[in-house]
Amino acid sequence: MRGDPAWLAILGIGEDGVEGLSSPARAALAAARAVFGGARHLALAAPLIQGEAIAWRERLKTAIPAILARRGEPIAVLVSGDPSWFSLGSLLAEHVPMAEMRIIPAPSAFSLACARLGWPLQRLTTLSVCGRPLAALIPHLQPGCRLLVLSADETTPGKIAALLRARGFGPSRMHVLEALGGPRERGRAVRAEEFALADIDPLNLVALDLVAVPGAVVIPRAAGLADDLFAHDGQISKREIRALALAALAPRRGERLWDIGAGAGSIAIEWLLADPANTAIAIEAEPARAARIRTNAETLGVPGLEVVAGLAPAALVGLPRPDAVFIGGGARCEGVIAAAFAALAPGGRLVAHAVAAETEMALIAAHAAFGGRMSRIGIERLAPLGRLHGFRPAMTVTQWVAEKP
Repeated sequence: MRGDPAWLAILGIGEDGVEGLSSPARAALAAARAVFGGARHLALAAPLIQGEAIAWRERLKTAIPAILARRGEPIAVLVSGDPSWFSLGSLLAEHVPMAEMRIIPAPSAFSLACARLGWPLQRLTTLSVCGRPLAALIPHLQPGCRLLVLSADETTPGKIAALLRARGFGPSRMHVLEALGGPRERGRAVRAEEFALADIDPLNLVALDLVAVPGAVVIPRAAGLADDLFAHDGQISKREIRALALAALAPRRGERLWDIGAGAGSIAIEWLLADPANTAIAIEAEPARAARIRTNAETLGVPGLEVVAGLAPAALVGLPRPDAVFIGGGARCEGVIAAAFAALAPGGRLVAHAVAAETEMALIAAHAAFGGRMSRIGIERLAPLGRLHGFRPAMTVTQWVAEKP
């Protein structure tokens, strides 16, 4: 009825169709004047649909304006499984108050997979590559871990197998679970190094039991990745210095970083690896380096890194506000430090490094203007000394750290 505060029902539906719907879900579906969903969802629910059936043709979020245009009418939206898990429920909740909507979930594909495999859901990592890059799996490839991955289509399992082989996880066991919960359900298991499955249903999930061979490429969980994991031309914060920079930047969940004069992008990449909810923008004036940053981000599993090819401070104009800023190059350029500090949100951190004396002078001036703390960092590495060995000092790095009030 128009005016009913709970006009919108978001219903999870499984491959068992209307038989798996609860009584409240059935009632909401039958009462809806319009039912939105994918063609597959509408076919599954067809016996109970009384109103207009409206199929969306593109991504889920493209249906939101049409749903909101009918605000106040009894509307039902059909999605797979749990509407709040990689689905439309949480997106609609950003536009519709919870008092005006009901979310009635069905078992998610993740829950059904665990029910088939006997795996504890609370100990697993759950991911989706539906509309997301496969490279996002890379940080999660850890020996002995288990992943559940929602596939984009029938080609996804083969692509995952190829990724596992390329990174030294060939012995990993893959469970390809198709059309879970319905009459077409099928499950097959194979090792990634032997993957040759054909005729895979487009609706599938891949469960991974990860096993690594010696020398597998594993992304460590701590800051300070090995330098040789990054493609670079020498313009890179070395791993020990980088670890200290990340410690000073102190990434927190959901924060945004500006990496100014990003070089190889190592600081921004490790910022993103610190938490999947973090975002980062790498600003680099040299086009070849900017391209290399994009490659490094893809290789290390953070393809969402935004790269801005330009020179600060001009390149900073219009960028979304940062919670933290790292200046690894260009700190002595006029206006860069002031612009970065001004852009910071309250409580934001700015960390800048200098090797050249001229850049160090710029940091000393910034310290006088904005406060904070300064340190000098010296690293020595073992190197040949004739027929013997000795420790050779690397260039000393001056670090300035300031927090915006």
